Amino acid sequence: MQKGLLHHVEIYVSNLKQSAEFWGWLLEELGYTAYQKWEGGQSWKLGETYLVFVQAEEKFLEPAYHRCRVGLNHLAFHAASRQQVDDMTKKLKGKEIQILYTDQHPFAGGEDYYAVFFEDPDRIKVELVAPE
Repeated sequence: MQKGLLHHVEIYVSNLKQSAEFWGWLLEELGYTAYQKWEGGQSWKLGETYLVFVQAEEKFLEPAYHRCRVGLNHLAFHAASRQQVDDMTKKLKGKEIQILYTDQHPFAGGEDYYAVFFEDPDRIKVELVAPE
């Protein structure tokens, strides 16, 4: 284990069932494995890092998440290759998950930045980035 490496990220979600389906599929595509599961949450782990999704209490559901407010803007994951970005883009479209910035895809991050951008059920932006 490397000092300073991210240990885990915990994200509160509005609908755990929906989020677990979305994130479970995506994270397992990226090599994560199911790690923990309890009535109010679920996590997936890769190496020493894990991501946790927890059902937010009803009293905290409003105002809804927006990535431009203070707090988390997006999560970006390494892809193995441009081909993996292309394959994932096809899979996302097959699942009817909207691709962001389609007019600039796959170079929405710049001419040397090959990635696909999309959103989770709560509209948290997610990005899969190919190596340079």
